[in-house]
Amino acid sequence: MIRLHRNYVRAVRQARAAQDLFGPLQNAIELEHSTIPPYFTATASLVAGKNEAIAGLIRGITMQEMLHMCIASNILIAIGGQPQINRPGFVPAYPGPLPMHIGGPDFTVGIEAFSRDLVKQVFMQIEEPEVPIPVNEKAEIEPEYETIGAFYRALQAKIVELGDGIFEPSSLPRQVVEGNWFPPDQLFPITGADSAVRAIDIIVLQGEGSSSSPYESPDVLAHFYRFGEIHAGRALVKTPDGYAYAGAPIPFDDNGVYPLRPNCKLAQFTPGTQAHTRLAQFIYSYNSLLNALHTCFNGQPGRLDAAIGLMYSLRIEAVALVQTPVAPGSAQNVGPSFEYMQT
Repeated sequence: MIRLHRNYVRAVRQARAAQDLFGPLQNAIELEHSTIPPYFTATASLVAGKNEAIAGLIRGITMQEMLHMCIASNILIAIGGQPQINRPGFVPAYPGPLPMHIGGPDFTVGIEAFSRDLVKQVFMQIEEPEVPIPVNEKAEIEPEYETIGAFYRALQAKIVELGDGIFEPSSLPRQVVEGNWFPPDQLFPITGADSAVRAIDIIVLQGEGSSSSPYESPDVLAHFYRFGEIHAGRALVKTPDGYAYAGAPIPFDDNGVYPLRPNCKLAQFTPGTQAHTRLAQFIYSYNSLLNALHTCFNGQPGRLDAAIGLMYSLRIEAVALVQTPVAPGSAQNVGPSFEYMQT
């Protein structure tokens, strides 16, 4: 089971004022963002017209990670903080650890083409709940680590303890609650402890499900179980004994994946080549997206439309990028790179 260092949970539990939660909430924003590049890349590596069911499942999860990033940002704004999106250090160094040392020193997340092994070994590890419903086995708990769910539950408990007084009514116009992209029952104004707790529940439920159900809502599985369907190649269905990956097939055509070089960096390519030009444009657009999100969460919430638009533009650029050989005659194509740059 994936874990984060107990110090991050301890910092939440020791908070005495709103300002003490600024750092943990910034960590939450960075964590939710950090899953988007690997999920995005896995989807981009799937050839159009093939593996459509898999692409749709991962794309839906990616959009929910953006929702979670918005929720964490709104809570930080609501208690007087300022999300920092376009700064050095916000983007993880892929391949490497995720924010808050998620998974411990040996858990590394890279930027790679889709494979079922990637889903099982990385994506399902990121999203794994404390007690996965189909396999009711608990991993042994190391004393210095706790779960991501424990981190969010600690945030909820501390927010309730500190009470409505930490919330600033003047923050409401700065919160991002644009209804064009996310349902109003999932992205809503944070006005006090109750709404903050409800918002955090959404993050946990969409990622992990509940202790009694793999569903985040009556018809939608939590992330962990959607990834489980992809890895198993079958839909999750209810059985007399609980749940099993024994439903309709979710086929995977391994010829429908572009052969991406993993963990590409711009410095690996010669300036002036098509590979360098396309990757440089992709990195520029990604950083433009970070800038738009930073602006959106720091006083211009109406910029969310522009930010999501940039995300879709990034998908279009990725289509050309993943079909670009790393060099003439190479069997490998260029994969996305999520490097920080000032734009």
